[in-house]
Amino acid sequence: MRTPFSLTLCFALSGNLWAQMPDLSGSFTFPLEGNAIGYAAPANRDPIALLQRRIDSGEVKLGFDDKHGYLQAVLDALHVPVETQMLVFSKTSFQFGRISPVTPRSLYFNDDVYIGWVQNGEVVEVSSVDPERGAIFYTLDQKQVDKPKFDRRDECLQCHASPRTLGVPGHLVRSVYSDNEGFPQTQAGGFVTDHRSPFEERWGGWYVTGTHGAARHMGNVVGEDKKHPDQLDLEAGANLESLDHIVDVSPYITPHSDIVALMLLEHQSRMHNLITRVSYETKVALRTQDEMNKALGRPKGEWSDSTKRRIHSPSEVLLRYMLFVEEPELKAPVKGTSGFEKMFAEAGPRDLRGRSLRDLDLQHKTFVYPCSYLVYSEAFDAIPADARNYILRRLWEVLSGKDNGPDFRSLTSSDRRAVLEILRETKKGLPTYWFSE
Repeated sequence: MRTPFSLTLCFALSGNLWAQMPDLSGSFTFPLEGNAIGYAAPANRDPIALLQRRIDSGEVKLGFDDKHGYLQAVLDALHVPVETQMLVFSKTSFQFGRISPVTPRSLYFNDDVYIGWVQNGEVVEVSSVDPERGAIFYTLDQKQVDKPKFDRRDECLQCHASPRTLGVPGHLVRSVYSDNEGFPQTQAGGFVTDHRSPFEERWGGWYVTGTHGAARHMGNVVGEDKKHPDQLDLEAGANLESLDHIVDVSPYITPHSDIVALMLLEHQSRMHNLITRVSYETKVALRTQDEMNKALGRPKGEWSDSTKRRIHSPSEVLLRYMLFVEEPELKAPVKGTSGFEKMFAEAGPRDLRGRSLRDLDLQHKTFVYPCSYLVYSEAFDAIPADARNYILRRLWEVLSGKDNGPDFRSLTSSDRRAVLEILRETKKGLPTYWFSE
C-alpha cells in the first residue's frame, strides 16, 4: 500500500488510447480531484456511509467479541455471508506484519462490499463500492466503543488507483509466488487475476478449499527454493477439502477458503473496476467536450469523434467482459466446501422459468447463463446515461443476434436467447426496444 504513484491524464492521447489498450490493461490513472469525478467529496451512497448513519442515529449497534472484535457484527450489518470466507497468506495488505502462512488474512464479500480481518489486527478493513465514485476504503478500529466510527482511508489509493485497477479507485485480486513467510517473490512475477485468467495462474499466496479435478492452481503452497521461487509443488496444493493439516483455522469464523467464492471474487473485482472506468471516462469526456464546444462556439451536446471513442471503447470492453466472451473452459468440474454455491445461487432474482444469472455451472464454465449478475447493481445503473444507454443498446444487439460479430462468437444462440429472456423479466428500466422480437 505504500508504493508511490502519479495521477496523470493527457487528453492529447485520448484519440488513439483505445487502439493501444483494447482491454484497458495498463490504463492511465485518472485525476480524482476535479469536478468531473469529485472523489474526495464526503461519501453518502456507499454501503459504509449508509451504515455509519444508522450507527450514529442509534438504529444499529455493533456487537463486539474478544475473538474477532467487530468482524461478525460488520458482516451481519452489511449482509455479507460468512460462506464467502477466503484466506490469503501473502503479505499483500497494509497489515502485512501480521499476515503469514501461519496467520492468513480472511476476506469476505457481497455484491458491493469487501471486508478484511487479520488475527490481532488493530482494524477491520473495508472496501465499499460507491455507485458513482467506485471503491472507497475504510478501517474500523478494533476497540469497543458505544458508536464505532469507520475512518475513510484515501491513502489506500496508492495501490488501489493504479493501472492494475484500470486507473480508477478499485479492487484487485493478486496471485503471487510467496515464500514460507508470506513475502511475495517479486523477481518471479505475479498476476492480477479475473475470470479470464488461466487456472494455473490463480491463487498464489492464497489458501484454497475445494475440488477441481485435473486442473492445477498456485494456491496452498509456497516457494521453497529461494533461487527459483516460481517452482511450486502444485500437486501438494490441489483438491484440498480441508486446511487442517497445513494451517490452524480455529481462529477464523469458518474453516474454509472456498474455491468458488474465490472465482466470484475474481470476476466481480474487475467488473466493478470496469463499471467505474466507464463512468469516469464518460464524465471526463463529456466535461471536456462541453468546454471545447463553448470555446469553439459549437452547439451544446455536439460530440467529436474523440469523445465518442472515449465513451464507446471502454463500454465495449465492459460489454465483452460482462458476457464472459474470453472465459477459458474449465478443465474439470469445480466444487467448493463452504456452501457458498447454494447460498449465492439462491439470491436470485429469477424469471418465471426459474432461471437466474446467478445460476452456477462449474462443470465447463463459471455460470450457466453468461452475463454478469452485477448488471443488477446500483453501480451499473449509476453509469452516466450516455454510456449506459449505449451499453444497453449493444447488449440487446448481441443477445438478440443482431450482432453476430467475431467478438461474441463464443456465445451460443441458446445462451443469447436465455440471457435476453432472463433480463427482460428481471432487469428493471430496460428500454422498450428490448421487448421487440
